Amino acid sequence: MAMKYGQKLLIVVVLICATGTAEAATLSGKVSVRNARDNANAVVYIDKIPGKTFPPPRDPLPLDQRDLKFIPHVLPLLVGTKVAFPNSDVVRHHVFSPGPTQKFSLGTYRVGETKYLVFNSPGVVDLLCNIHAEMSAFVVVTETPYYAVTDSQGNYSIENLPPGRYLVRVWHERNSKFPPREIEVTGDLKENFELK
Repeated sequence: MAMKYGQKLLIVVVLICATGTAEAATLSGKVSVRNARDNANAVVYIDKIPGKTFPPPRDPLPLDQRDLKFIPHVLPLLVGTKVAFPNSDVVRHHVFSPGPTQKFSLGTYRVGETKYLVFNSPGVVDLLCNIHAEMSAFVVVTETPYYAVTDSQGNYSIENLPPGRYLVRVWHERNSKFPPREIEVTGDLKENFELK
């Protein structure tokens, strides 16, 4: 059965409307951290989106211990994420946090053992080792999956960000009180931040 011109036009319009949803964008830029050795380990993230929650990943994220260091030094993650703390070092460790975001102690554990913890409260969790005072790290617990950690040059990139208005926060261990910045995402966007 042949279609008339009006029917074809209607079908084309319906298809355009059905597939014409706004595309996800990338937020990228640079973070400069004054008086720091380099611009690495700043966390750029989208603050809580009212009315939206996100499921945490199914698999634990690793935060290793090697050569008397936590690796990585800064780990951003979504609320509800489980973290694996393997001891890949040649000595025992005792991972703990004094609080206030999430106070805990995993106790002393041997080489080759892994302990697990779920991070349920948004905020920054300081990590320390009760045996080795020189060890420290940070877990930045966010309420959205839209976050990135800067490289040594300060570059960051947050991909798959849906269009909308958001508050962007930046955290660094040398400056944790940077005020949030409002952005509107309608396509790829560049934002630079300077932490004093």
